[in-house]
Amino acid sequence: MLKFAERTGSGWSAPIAAASGDDWFLSYADVPSVTRLGDGTLVAQWLQTIDPVTEAYNLRLSYSKDGGKTWAPSFLPHNDGTRSQHGFASVIELPGGSVGVVWLDGRNSEYFENDPTSGTMTLRYAAYDASWKQTSDVEIDHNVCECCPTSVAVTPDGLLTAYRDRTPDEIRDIVVSRLEGSKWTPSTIVGKDDWMIEFCPVNGPSIAASGRNVVAAWFTVKNDLGQSYAAFSSDSGRTWGMPIRLDDGGSLGRVDIDLLDDGSAVASWVEYAGGRSELRFRRIDASGARSGPIVVAPVSGGRASGYPRMARRDNELIFAWTDTGTEEGGQLQLQTAVGELP
Repeated sequence: MLKFAERTGSGWSAPIAAASGDDWFLSYADVPSVTRLGDGTLVAQWLQTIDPVTEAYNLRLSYSKDGGKTWAPSFLPHNDGTRSQHGFASVIELPGGSVGVVWLDGRNSEYFENDPTSGTMTLRYAAYDASWKQTSDVEIDHNVCECCPTSVAVTPDGLLTAYRDRTPDEIRDIVVSRLEGSKWTPSTIVGKDDWMIEFCPVNGPSIAASGRNVVAAWFTVKNDLGQSYAAFSSDSGRTWGMPIRLDDGGSLGRVDIDLLDDGSAVASWVEYAGGRSELRFRRIDASGARSGPIVVAPVSGGRASGYPRMARRDNELIFAWTDTGTEEGGQLQLQTAVGELP
C-alpha cells in the first residue's frame, strides 16, 4: 500500500492511503511516490507486476483533487503493450498546470539479431495537460543504464532530466537532456568520469534548478572507490562546472540535492568509510567551497536503507529513509529526521 504524510508544524499529518494492490512490483531503489502540484492536486506513481518470471512491470499513475480522499482510476503513461520493465519514474509539474513524467522503458530490451537497435533500455517522456489528457509520449534516449533512478527539474529553457547513460563501450556516466519545444536535446555529460561497468550500479543522479541555475549530484567509482560528486550549471544544463567531491572517505552514493536561494546547494549522500555507513549532508557552492559534513544517522550499507530522500522547507531539512532498527533481519520501518541548513 502507498501511503503519504505531510509535515505540519513540528509534526506529521496522519498517513493517507493513495493506492494499494497485491500485484505490485517492489524494489528498494524504485519506490512509489506522491507529488503535490501547485493547485493542491496529488499525483501518485507505483509499479504493477505483469510477469514475475521476467520481472516485467507497468508504471501506473493516479491523481487526487481532494487532498487524497478519492483518487482517479489509475492509468499507464506508456502505450507499448510489451511485457517489459517500465519504472524509475520522475513526476514534475510543468508551466501551465501540466504534468511531465520521465521513466525507464524496456519495450526495446529484447534483442533481435536482425535489428541492431534492439536490446536496449530506453528513456521516455509523457505529458498531460491540466485536464489530464495525454499530450506527449516520446523517446528521449535509446540506450540508457537499465535500473538507475532518474531526476527532473524545470528551467526557463525547458524541462531538464538527468539520468545514467550507457554507451556501446559500457561507459555509464551521468548526462542531462533538455526539452526544447517538442524535442529533446542530445545528451550532455555532467561529469566525465568514464566509468566503465558492465552492469547497472542502481545509483542514479539528483538534479535541482532555480531559473537557469542548475545543480546535479551523482555517484561513480574511481580507483575501486565509491565517490559522490556535485556540479553546477548557470545555463540550464548546457555546460557544467568542475565536479565537487561530496564524501570525505568513500561513498555508497544514493544522493539527493537541492538548490538554495543564494545559489549554493545542500547535498546528501551515504558515506561509507571504516566499515560504517552514515547518511550525511553538507552545503556546497559553485566555487567548490564546502561546509563540514553533518551526520544525520547511521544507516544500513545494504538495501535496507533504500534511497534516502531529502526535502527542504525554508531553512528546515527533512530526511527520510528505511531501516530495520536494531534487529537483524527485522521489519523495515520508515525513519525521518529534521535538521537545519548548515
